[in-house]
Amino acid sequence: MIKFNELKIGDLVIADFDGQKWEGEVVRLNGDEKQVCVRTEVQEFWFEREQLFPITLDEAQLFKLGFQKQENEDGSIKYSKGAFRVLLHSANDFSNFEMWYREDRRHISAPIFVHEFQNKYLQMTKVQLTPA
Repeated sequence: MIKFNELKIGDLVIADFDGQKWEGEVVRLNGDEKQVCVRTEVQEFWFEREQLFPITLDEAQLFKLGFQKQENEDGSIKYSKGAFRVLLHSANDFSNFEMWYREDRRHISAPIFVHEFQNKYLQMTKVQLTPA
């Protein structure tokens, strides 16, 4: 379950409808009822917080968000989208990495979810990060 206050329009989540899970994008928020409207490949539908689950950040998700990959000689991996960078010190280790945009540099020392990454990107760039 995801906390309501962590969600922003454009965030990617997994929505559970009668046991079937769909990946989708948050398109509207209802703060009074704490409900979230998610657009999936099927339709837009309102969900309760208990029906929403986070997506683990990994390379496949970065590619969906439009990042390019560069493998470095020291074994580190750099992903970039415009001036925004993500540096993994070892391949596929999203539990300890750096990300930066211009002078704003952050060290992430625990695994994070896609919606959290999107929100950090928004804080740093002032631009919403959505699928490419």
